[in-house]
Amino acid sequence: MRHPVGSGRPVVVKIGSSSLTSAGGRIDSIAVERVAAQIADLRADGHPAVLVSSGAVAAGLPALGVDRRPDDLPGLQAAAAVGQGRLIERYARALDVHDLIVGQVLLTRDVLAGREPHLHARAALERLLSLGVVPIVNENDTVAVDELRFGDNDRLAAIVSHLVGAGLLIILTDTPGIYAHDPRLVAEPELLGAVRHSDEILDRLRANGDAGDFGSGGVATKIAAARMAAFSGIPTVVTAARDRDAVRRATRGEDVGTWVEPTDTGLSARKLWIAFSLPSAGTLVIDDGAVAAVVDGGRSLLAAGVTAVEGAFERGEAVEIRDENGRLIGKGLAGLSGTVLGEVLGHHTSVAGGAAVHRDDLIVFT
Repeated sequence: MRHPVGSGRPVVVKIGSSSLTSAGGRIDSIAVERVAAQIADLRADGHPAVLVSSGAVAAGLPALGVDRRPDDLPGLQAAAAVGQGRLIERYARALDVHDLIVGQVLLTRDVLAGREPHLHARAALERLLSLGVVPIVNENDTVAVDELRFGDNDRLAAIVSHLVGAGLLIILTDTPGIYAHDPRLVAEPELLGAVRHSDEILDRLRANGDAGDFGSGGVATKIAAARMAAFSGIPTVVTAARDRDAVRRATRGEDVGTWVEPTDTGLSARKLWIAFSLPSAGTLVIDDGAVAAVVDGGRSLLAAGVTAVEGAFERGEAVEIRDENGRLIGKGLAGLSGTVLGEVLGHHTSVAGGAAVHRDDLIVFT
């Protein structure tokens, strides 16, 4: 599975707040310098590097005289507004030691919502890389509202990887990689060396993470990000932020952290947006014949194969597609509203008035 990153291919490195801060919640200068040195390693090896970094809120709290992270959106926005500049300044000083220039890029989720913002974001990142600049990307926490938020920088890093055509996404974290069980609950849990993005163990770990067993922003978001990258054809390595050589070893295809193998072919930006950025407004349950048609045949999902409709959704909203055992098959944009579809279950398309989900708006996960 593992292989080195191709010559000249960009590498995206993501680091979270917990890996950048000390026990008191302040930005740790040693951690910043370590990341800067790893970025310099990438550049020395011929890889343009993009750093996706959390930490703006943490950087802003001491300046505001606040001891704990706010739990309201305006409070987080204020802390991010103060801290973002301070965080970039820390990175600029650390990378200046390696004769590297940084550029700040702040994004919101609508970067994938339309062709124009997608192209603008991609062009900006590509120009920065061509100029030898290290883009430091973060979510625009100061102005983003809930419906435009990525919610975590793991997913943002996956989208940035897609934008720059990265050869590898590296997620730096507080653990050596992804464990088969929560290390806080199981003594000496197995470290997953290499997995495919579709492996069932990732489904279990993500479900446990969403339930809170691994904490907010933990293993669940990293698995989600790795799968987003996988559907762009980009492998992911999840590894320890404290390992000074982890980034260089990962790009060289060495055995470090957890490698997540991608798909052979990547999705378009639009389909990535549907699959991972749009919230689901409902669920369609489909029979075995419909599963075969959409999974094996690459066909549209027709009303004839839908056995149940869950949720109230309008035409054009995102819906999950599951089989009759509850297994997630895919996601897409509804071609009919939930009300209309509920009235034409099992009917031919001529009666239904169109496909339940057209294949151009459908992403298959299995």
